Amino acid sequence: MNAQLLVRAGFVDKLMAGVYTYLPLGLRVLNKIKKVIREEMNTIGGQEIFMPALTPKENWMTTGRWDTIDVLFKLEGSGGKDYALGSTHEEIVTPLVKKMVNSYKDLPVAVYQIQDKFRDEPRAKSGLLRGREFSMKDLYSFHADEADLDAYYEKVKEAYLKIFHRLGLDAIVVEASGGTFSKYSHEFQVLTESGEDIIFYCEKCRYAQNKEIAEYKAGDKCPKCGGKMAEGKAIEVGNIFKLKTKFSEAFNLNFLNKEGKKKLAVMGCYGIGPSRVLGAIAEVSHDERGIIWPVEVAPFDIHLVALFGKDEGKNKKIKEESGKLFESLQKGGSEVLYDDREEVSSGVKLAESDLFGIPFRLVISEKTLDKNSAEVKKRSEKEVELVKLNKVEKVLKK
Repeated sequence: MNAQLLVRAGFVDKLMAGVYTYLPLGLRVLNKIKKVIREEMNTIGGQEIFMPALTPKENWMTTGRWDTIDVLFKLEGSGGKDYALGSTHEEIVTPLVKKMVNSYKDLPVAVYQIQDKFRDEPRAKSGLLRGREFSMKDLYSFHADEADLDAYYEKVKEAYLKIFHRLGLDAIVVEASGGTFSKYSHEFQVLTESGEDIIFYCEKCRYAQNKEIAEYKAGDKCPKCGGKMAEGKAIEVGNIFKLKTKFSEAFNLNFLNKEGKKKLAVMGCYGIGPSRVLGAIAEVSHDERGIIWPVEVAPFDIHLVALFGKDEGKNKKIKEESGKLFESLQKGGSEVLYDDREEVSSGVKLAESDLFGIPFRLVISEKTLDKNSAEVKKRSEKEVELVKLNKVEKVLKK
């Protein structure tokens, strides 16, 4: 559903399965999602870097993952040299940080990037939710001991919940398998009937587990609060792992502790896919007419629509008043998409406005100008309000 809506509304264009071009509206949304993520990562001490997407085979051989990651895109360069397109960046960030860390005084360190990743998914599906090329924010943290990692892990967990709240997504923290690293990792899941994951969650306190490691089932008593566990479909929008010393050991990322002894740095990794988040928002926030963007990530704040009739004199007045309002709103700091096309019918313009999903729609027409007013409508509501032109900005600010 997300891909159908986004393609129909002109936010993205599908090049092939799992690969999309972001068109002007879609790119604006994607950049706003990234902005929210950056702000919250910076708040918890993350420093932004930008690592290469083209990576050497040697790094993957060092960790033994050249032959074990089945979705790794591999290619051969000149001179028979082998490379991989980054599907994840532990193999690059660990030797990078090794160059900067010598002593316990150099820790902790947290670096993140927002970059395109590549995964040779055998069945790219679900639109932007499972792609072969996709945007990913990956944060890596390096610590002197597990207690410091544990404390930072909880800090990231809270930052992620804040991010999803700002993005208009009601995310649940879900226990998932920690693999070889620890008992649990944590996923951030958004309930929706179109989700591809199954989770069991408490309806009362929202404690949750992924079906793959679930110790509980629907109807069971919640182990945390005694409430009732329910089953639901969900979309994963983020995940966090304690990597511990797996990668620092592979690359000999040691530091000298207070006693002057060599110790391995302890690592954590934390991912959010901005492109996947964009798809998830479209998936959970829409109606039969189109997408309903949360205010913080909408491509524009306001869609100003001028509706023209057959009277040229009146059309000139509509153009003049809507143009004045457009300039005034922009000067006031609002981001406005202005539709002043004269050759397009009113029905098409209003249908497109619903499809775009911009939070507020302003309509100026012959009918509204007779009352020196504009129609104001919130995309998420059905009611239309007639507001005097000199009070439009005041009403929108409220």
